Amino acid sequence: MPVIMIADAEVRDPEAYKEYLEKAPAFVAKYGGEYLARGGAFEVLRGDWRPSRLVIFRFPDRAAIDAFMNDPEYQPLKAIREAATVPKNLLIVEALEARKETP
Repeated sequence: MPVIMIADAEVRDPEAYKEYLEKAPAFVAKYGGEYLARGGAFEVLRGDWRPSRLVIFRFPDRAAIDAFMNDPEYQPLKAIREAATVPKNLLIVEALEARKETP
């Protein structure tokens, strides 16, 4: 079942974060993931949420996200991300094509 992962983090050390930005896409792709948005401009139209840096991914299923996040070769990059950013929000939601709605 396809899922969307939305991450919001504040980048505190942009210079250190550059390595993560360069190398992380290979791990996302390794597990069938794709970026739908990656740090682009956004506008809050309603509500109190004030994201810092949004990244939106689509993965084939929840297991793919878990495999990506737990890949032993990804762990050094994860450490860079954790040192260079302050995580604010992370959520996973079923993609629309995964839901079986009745009209």
